[in-house]
Amino acid sequence: MKTKLKKLFVQQKKRYLKKVVGTPQKPRLAVYRSHKHIYAQLIDDKHSQTLAFSSTLDKELGKTIQNKANQDAGLKVGQDLAQKALQKNISTVVFDRGNRPYHGRIQKVAEGAREKGLVF
Repeated sequence: MKTKLKKLFVQQKKRYLKKVVGTPQKPRLAVYRSHKHIYAQLIDDKHSQTLAFSSTLDKELGKTIQNKANQDAGLKVGQDLAQKALQKNISTVVFDRGNRPYHGRIQKVAEGAREKGLVF
């Protein structure tokens, strides 16, 4: 039973990622959330390369965040990633929510990135 569920999950993920592809000019902003942390990165799928990365595990960002698993942390991660992207002259991205609903912490990452100047 477990292998069947895994297979269905992989099929669903492939179906979703067909629509969301990052290029060097317009990378994919991939968001992953766990129970304790939230991670965001800009990925160039053409060259299989991470261009910028931010998470609640960062030392500098961790000092400003008390609880690393709430919406405020997601907002800070989005803002931090947008600053790093703008330093590398990246202004437009494709948002990849990881086949999760656009709600809560994932939504706050997107709002934080938009606040600092990224265009989706």
